[in-house]
Amino acid sequence: MFLIIPYFFIELYVSLKTGENIGFLWSVIWIVGSFMLGMALLQKSQYTMMSNMNAVRQGKLDMRKFQNAGLSYFVGAILLIIPGVFSDFLGLLALAYTLYLQFIAKITPESTNNHFKKQGEDNVIDVEIIDEHSRSDRSS
Repeated sequence: MFLIIPYFFIELYVSLKTGENIGFLWSVIWIVGSFMLGMALLQKSQYTMMSNMNAVRQGKLDMRKFQNAGLSYFVGAILLIIPGVFSDFLGLLALAYTLYLQFIAKITPESTNNHFKKQGEDNVIDVEIIDEHSRSDRSS
C-alpha cells in the first residue's frame, strides 16, 4: 500500500512531462497504442505459455524460469494496458525479462533439475562377474 501512492505520483509526473514534450495528439496515440499492444499480448498469452511448457518438457527451461517468464509476461501486458508512460516503461522491462528467459535461458539448458527427461534403461550397464580363482580354491 505504501508503494501505490508514490507510484501514482511518479506516473502522473512522467506522463505530464512526456505529454508536454510530445504533445497531446502523440500522447493519445501512445496511450491507445500501448493499450492495443497489451491487449494483443494478453490474447496471445496461451501460445506463449504453450511454448514455455514445451521448453520445460525439452529441458531447456526449468520450473522457476517457467514461472518467472509467465508472470513477467502477464504483468508486462497488464502494465501496458494501464494508461501512463511510467507503467508502459515498467511493462516493457517486464517483457524484456520475459524475452531474456525465453531466448537466452533456452540456450543454456538446465540439466540439474530435469524432471521430464526419460530415465532408466538408457544408462544401465548389465554386467555379470565370475570369479574363477575362488572356484579353483574350493576344489583343492
